[in-house]
Amino acid sequence: MKFWKLLGILLLISASCFAEDSTEGTPEAKNSENTQESEDSNDDAPQVLEDNDVLVLTNDNFDEVVFDKEIIMVEFYAPWCGHCKALAPAYEAAAKRLKKNDPPVSLAKVDATVETSVAERYEVQGYPTIKVFKKGMATPIDFDGPRDEQGIVDFMRERADPNWKPPPEAVLTLTKDNFTEWTTREELMLVMFYAPWCGHCKRFAPEYEKAAQQLKKLDPPVYLTKVDATAETEMATSFKVTGYPTLKIFRKTKVFEYNGPRDTMGVVEYMKKQRGDASKEQTTLKAVQNLMNVDDITIVGFFENDKSKLYERYQEAANHVRDGYTFGHTFEKSIRDHYKVNAESIVVFNAERFYSKYEPKWHIFTDSDAEVEDIKGFFSEHERPLVGVYDTSKGRYSEKTRPLIIFFYTVDFSFEHRKSTQLWRSKILDIAKDFKDITFAIANEEGNENLLKDLGLDDSPEEMNIGIFGEGNLRYPMPAMEEFDSDDIRSFIRAFKQGKLKPKIKSQPVPKKQKGPVKVVVGNSFKDIVMDKSKDVLLELYAPWCGHCKAFEPEYKKFAKKFKKEKNLVIAKMDATANESPESTFTSEGFPTIYFAPADRKDSPVKYEGNRDLKDLEEFIKKHASVSFKKDEL
Repeated sequence: MKFWKLLGILLLISASCFAEDSTEGTPEAKNSENTQESEDSNDDAPQVLEDNDVLVLTNDNFDEVVFDKEIIMVEFYAPWCGHCKALAPAYEAAAKRLKKNDPPVSLAKVDATVETSVAERYEVQGYPTIKVFKKGMATPIDFDGPRDEQGIVDFMRERADPNWKPPPEAVLTLTKDNFTEWTTREELMLVMFYAPWCGHCKRFAPEYEKAAQQLKKLDPPVYLTKVDATAETEMATSFKVTGYPTLKIFRKTKVFEYNGPRDTMGVVEYMKKQRGDASKEQTTLKAVQNLMNVDDITIVGFFENDKSKLYERYQEAANHVRDGYTFGHTFEKSIRDHYKVNAESIVVFNAERFYSKYEPKWHIFTDSDAEVEDIKGFFSEHERPLVGVYDTSKGRYSEKTRPLIIFFYTVDFSFEHRKSTQLWRSKILDIAKDFKDITFAIANEEGNENLLKDLGLDDSPEEMNIGIFGEGNLRYPMPAMEEFDSDDIRSFIRAFKQGKLKPKIKSQPVPKKQKGPVKVVVGNSFKDIVMDKSKDVLLELYAPWCGHCKAFEPEYKKFAKKFKKEKNLVIAKMDATANESPESTFTSEGFPTIYFAPADRKDSPVKYEGNRDLKDLEEFIKKHASVSFKKDEL
């Protein structure tokens, strides 16, 4: 029996071998070989993974995937970003639905903190940044639809339609051939001078276009336009364009600076407010009285008629600074008589609550031959009372008002608290009259916690806290007083003027030991390290949460190791979110920001604007070095 079982097994094995041999050369076998060859030939092709129906793109596969699709949405995200995490479920659900679309539509994502080169190519600055790539379009579309499942699906289905075309560009292109025609014809127009290579311009362009789409629908329309300043160089020079983008408002032949926001709704609202003249005619005394601002200055022009030369220049001056003041004008003699002013006068009225015996209630300008700049200077000179309320909304207490001393207490002009508010203010006025070279202001503690924190006074139990803000935002807190003492305050101010006070600087503890090739700088060690006049210093200002900073860190360390023997060169970094520079020339609007401070030019550091690679960084340092790399010159 065993013999027959063994014989059966041997026969089965023989049949199997014969079958394998007989398939050689058949179409099936050839197809199998071709499939294997195809797979082998694609070994070098970028792999595309999916995560919950969303394609995962990298630096290596981005171009091949994106530019092969008729349309694709790409989300640039950061793993730590809260907004990205909140979007993920809706994005994945939309991706699942759109895969079943006819034809299918793909959604993809890129970790911008890892795939930095493709993120930088599309100038990703925030997270999530979502762009839609469609064949036939030179630039991607910025996604501005609802960030929910249905919003994404609707947006992509609409744009996946072969008949869909983007709306015609609303921003008008101006050149030397049509510039004068447009700027002299339109009552109001905004012009952006840009450079095609400028990253800021590219980021602003979609916001500008969306604003243009809305503003052209107004009656009459307000047009947004653009000028390529690199092509129209003479025009750019004539309007003193030195950076990009530069925005200017044109009212017929008059040019004004644009000082508004740079986002869609900000541009729209700002330009809506620019319509018409800044100063409106007031025909009755009651109208003028109602115009008066209760907590700020009011500016009123008194003229014979609208043919007055001073009136025309007053309106132009008002249009230059229309966001900062309340304006009005009148041609009525009876109103002039009430205020006892002559025709051809411009008056800055102080708010009644700020009247004091140390200053006029209002200021009168009567130079009928004055130029626009003279009138603007008059506004600026009298825009603050001797002791006003600190307010950043209108720029009354900007950097130009430094040094600024602020008295923090319960500032409340309501009926219940008005008396105590003014009682303290009257004591401050008595000090302010003797220090006209310092700006004085009062501020409510509630609502100004950040300023108190900057001074280190946020936990102070005192009824009143005082601090001086100097140039470069240096801060000088006054030691606590048990009770208001004018002499102590005067001594504090004099000590500041004599340079005897030490500023309060936000700083982490100074490291006891320096580990690693990159030297760690904090606020309190900044002067000792960065401002050391015996050494050239390369300083990176970074944020711990910044993806670009994290990606750059290994390269920066490698760079520092390469030049660790260069004794006159310091490679350093500072967490700019936990420390601040006592020098106003080292600022950061984004991260990382890199400065080079040569030994002989500490007051004018050079900002690095190049690529974040070792070769470019080395060339940059050698170009600006003062005491390092001298052996290379021998």
